[in-house]
Amino acid sequence: MEIKIGHSFTQEITVQHKDTAAVYGSGKLEVFATPAMVGLMENTAIKCLEGMLDTDSDTVGIEINTKHVKATAVGKKVGCKATITEVDGRRIRFEIEAWDETTPIGTAVHDRFIINPEKFMSKL
Repeated sequence: MEIKIGHSFTQEITVQHKDTAAVYGSGKLEVFATPAMVGLMENTAIKCLEGMLDTDSDTVGIEINTKHVKATAVGKKVGCKATITEVDGRRIRFEIEAWDETTPIGTAVHDRFIINPEKFMSKL
């Protein structure tokens, strides 16, 4: 297993009705919800690690510090990029940025922790 600092992954989605604050219950407006943006950020970090973990390993999110600075309408594209900035034992830190078709919409610092899924689930 080698997790490379500086490695990044970028993906793009189109905001759908299911991604709105009105559907998430985080607001009443038909705009890209903060929880949907956070989910996209975590998913981008997970995909950034593909091929870097042992086959008996996975990661869980343990912390995310997010700023959502601009609303995005349904039908607009949102891009997200996660970059590995630090590895400390089993903790991996990412810097994440998100943008829509015109401007930045959010940033985050996100930590994930490497776990063994079987051992993890047996403790629940």
